[in-house]
Amino acid sequence: MTTPHNVAVIIGSLRKDSLNRKVAQAVMKLAPDALKCEVIEIGQLPLYNQDHESEPPPAVRDFKAHVARMDSVLFFTPEYNRSVPGVLKNALDIGSRPYGKSSWNGKPAAIVSVSPGALGGFGANHHLRQSLVFLNMPTMGQPEAYIGNAAELFEPNGSFKTATRELMQKFIDGFNAFSQRNAQI
Repeated sequence: MTTPHNVAVIIGSLRKDSLNRKVAQAVMKLAPDALKCEVIEIGQLPLYNQDHESEPPPAVRDFKAHVARMDSVLFFTPEYNRSVPGVLKNALDIGSRPYGKSSWNGKPAAIVSVSPGALGGFGANHHLRQSLVFLNMPTMGQPEAYIGNAAELFEPNGSFKTATRELMQKFIDGFNAFSQRNAQI
């Protein structure tokens, strides 16, 4: 039997109609009932500043508390210059500070990198994995999700075309099993 898991969905693109947001929404529709997926927005976060750790701005307090309440995390990221967007790195930094009070600690995670190009955000995916190791977030290794040529993968109604839907169904089902196995006790 699987336990319901609250899943933070973090989208590394701020554009309202981004391919990453579109993929995230389509994947969330495929999630099994055990995964309660919720997008946590990161665009409102101020730039990380250690001077604010003793009295964080409300947006930082709210973000950290929201992430802390979640059981696991799904990241959707584009690739900017072979890395993750600054807004996503900023969210990781804010959630991890102050030292010893990380909201990310121990949460199972998975990464979907999305690109209009052929490589599917391979560089961003692996760069994000490096940060998640340091944040003590067990990260699903298989199945991997590098979504290239993403603009071509959708039906007019926003759902995935058949081959992509099958791939992403395996991914989200795999994440459900991974999340259950790696849940904090």
